[in-house]
Amino acid sequence: MTFIPQEIIRLKRDGGTLGPDDIAAFVAGIGEDRVTEAQVAAFCMAVFFRGMEPGEIVALTRAMTASGETLDWSAAGLDGPVLDKHSTGGVGDTVSLMLAPMVAACGGFVPMISGRGLGHTGGTLDKLESIPGYDAKPAFDRFRKVVRDAGCAIIGQTDSLAPADRVIYGVRDVTATVETIPLLTSSILSKKLAAGLSGLVMDVKTGSGAFLPEFERARALAETIAMVATGAGLPTVALVTPMDQPLANAAGNAVEVRWAIDYLDGRHRDSRLHGVTMALAAELLVLGGLEPDPDAAHGKLERVLTNGRAAEAFQRMVALLGGPHDLMEHPDKHLPRAPLVTPVPAPAAGTVTAIDTRAIGMAVVALGGGRTRAADPVDHAVGLTDLVALGDGVEAGQPLAMIHGRDAATMQAAARMVERAVTLGEGGAVVGALVQARIAG
Repeated sequence: MTFIPQEIIRLKRDGGTLGPDDIAAFVAGIGEDRVTEAQVAAFCMAVFFRGMEPGEIVALTRAMTASGETLDWSAAGLDGPVLDKHSTGGVGDTVSLMLAPMVAACGGFVPMISGRGLGHTGGTLDKLESIPGYDAKPAFDRFRKVVRDAGCAIIGQTDSLAPADRVIYGVRDVTATVETIPLLTSSILSKKLAAGLSGLVMDVKTGSGAFLPEFERARALAETIAMVATGAGLPTVALVTPMDQPLANAAGNAVEVRWAIDYLDGRHRDSRLHGVTMALAAELLVLGGLEPDPDAAHGKLERVLTNGRAAEAFQRMVALLGGPHDLMEHPDKHLPRAPLVTPVPAPAAGTVTAIDTRAIGMAVVALGGGRTRAADPVDHAVGLTDLVALGDGVEAGQPLAMIHGRDAATMQAAARMVERAVTLGEGGAVVGALVQARIAG
């Protein structure tokens, strides 16, 4: 039967249900250059508006997984479980940079395949590429060796691992189709299934800085991911966590790496960031059989932070992937810094009662720290630090954030975005629970 991609697009556009063969043919066509980028964009938009049945999501996930190589850790000589965490994306979300070495220090092995920024959210891969010399796309042999020797390796998606997802991922970023649950689910899980994991924890964000701001939609995504992953043989727990304010008080690439380094070596541990990181990491230790329950897992994680083993794992990973051997000791010597730093003064006194977190992320994009087109370069040095948090009291003229940039025009634009994003009022602010739902597959 002749493969006609536009007929598959038409069927989904009109609300039809695609069969596994249709989906497999379309995904295969991406790799064979029989499906154009315009057709991928049309397909994504059709799915965005029409959705997919559970069977279609499973078929799409399987087809994207099968579009490239899959990893097998059975011959790697690992003496612990192979575990990973994934987030739907947020602002100031540095969790992966701390969680991977923490779990490694507790006896797990974390082959984390991360993505670039999507829309207003920062990407772990972009953050790591701010480290000079860091090889974010190593050959598989080197990747396996680093996982074995350091306990963790955070890399980008390689050309041979779920390559169809890489194409669709880039199109989603620039066609306003990031938020659709079927595409989110298949994108995330195709990479995780290809990575050969034995356990996965999902961090699904909700709130003003999430792709799915509404709690019910975020919960629906968590349920879909847990169902599809576990049904495919990957034990998964999904947590719904808030993104109604930046998770850390820094947003950008190099500034977030510096924040993670400060966290690991104990210079500071912001309570929100620490709480979410611990909750996700504890789920992984239990999933992997490294600890019997969350309380025991929390105790072990606190110990590896206190005794420095988590920081050592991070430094070992960075060095083995080509980065500086003294990054933990001398981060300012290696991480890029913007030439200009200026405050965003509060227009009046008051309490921070709300934050438009998406707007904060877009301010980083406006500075050059994110993309408006898939091929755009990223300025790793720019970003925001010293961001205010919900409930903070500020005086008129006190900084709402510090802007790190390269020129006055982009910095002024970012400053206006930050000022509009922060609502000042009287009284207190409503701050939700750090974990708003837990779904086991």
